[in-house]
Amino acid sequence: MLDPNRLGDHIDRLFRAAWALTGSRTNAEDLVQETFARVLAKPRRIRNSDDLGYLLQVLRNTFINSRRAAARRLAPKALDDDFEPADPAPSSRPDRVVETREVFRWIAELSEPFRDALVAVDVAGLSYREAADLLGTKEATITSRLFRARAQVARRMESPPAGVQRGRG
Repeated sequence: MLDPNRLGDHIDRLFRAAWALTGSRTNAEDLVQETFARVLAKPRRIRNSDDLGYLLQVLRNTFINSRRAAARRLAPKALDDDFEPADPAPSSRPDRVVETREVFRWIAELSEPFRDALVAVDVAGLSYREAADLLGTKEATITSRLFRARAQVARRMESPPAGVQRGRG
């Protein structure tokens, strides 16, 4: 059985192997930590008392798995020089805060089936199928409810509440 108390005996050799695999001291430290976490999570019997050989195999497998996972992630693309990022803080734009509050109020005033469909898809970001499963209805019903809910909210946006004038600065 692999003795957890003896893992520290191999840390220098594992670190050097990890550094050679990753090419980075920081990534090597992370890789050794992940290797130890995997080994300690599932105690194993070691044949021939070859702790180091087993640990190096786990280190290599952990490295390969992390490379595969990284390859599946989308790579970031460089932005154009004229790109202006959206303002992530709506509180810095008071006109957007007021509009957002109004839209959420109008959504809350929709009848339940329309409100639930709109919240599931447009607010929570579910797919039509996920929303249909969640709400216990058909995908076509979600499509219809969304169309009607969006139309109702759009009509309310076109005609502001009494006493409020839009477009005047």
